[in-house]
Amino acid sequence: MLSGAFVLSVCLWAGYFVSGYSYLLTLWFVMGIGYSVAQTPTGRLIRRSANPEDRTALFAAQFTFSHACWLITYPLAGWFSSHFGAMLTFIPMATISVGAITLAYFLWPTNDVGSLAHVHDNLAPDNTHQHIKDNEGAHTHEYIIDENHTRWPK
Repeated sequence: MLSGAFVLSVCLWAGYFVSGYSYLLTLWFVMGIGYSVAQTPTGRLIRRSANPEDRTALFAAQFTFSHACWLITYPLAGWFSSHFGAMLTFIPMATISVGAITLAYFLWPTNDVGSLAHVHDNLAPDNTHQHIKDNEGAHTHEYIIDENHTRWPK
C-alpha cells in the first residue's frame, strides 16, 4: 500500500514537469496503477483486523474517512488550479501526499503479524476467550480489535 502511495506521490511531483497531452495521459495511467496498488488491499486489511460483526462499521468508517480526505483535497486542488494554474497545483498535492505517506510509514507497525502471543490480565479465569495457554499464561490467535483486545499491543 505504501508502494502504491509512493508511486502516486512521485507522479504528482513529476506532473509539474509534464509537457504535452500524451505525457499527461501516461502519467494518469501510472497514477491509476499506484492508486490501485494503494487502495485494493484495504478490504483485506479491514477483514483481517475485525470480527465479522464489526466489519460493516469499519468499512463504513473507512469509506467516510477516505471521502473526508477527498472533501478537503479536491476543493483545494480546484482552488490552487484556478489561482495558480493546473501545472503548479501538482506541487502542493504532491506535498500533501508525501506528508500522508510519512505519517502512514511511522504509524503503521513494521512487524505486523497475524497471530500474536499475549496475556490478558483483566479476564476472568472462566472466560471462553482464554484459549490454550503456554507456561507463562499467554495464548496465541489471530489478533483483531474486539472487546477482549481494545488496542494493538506495543
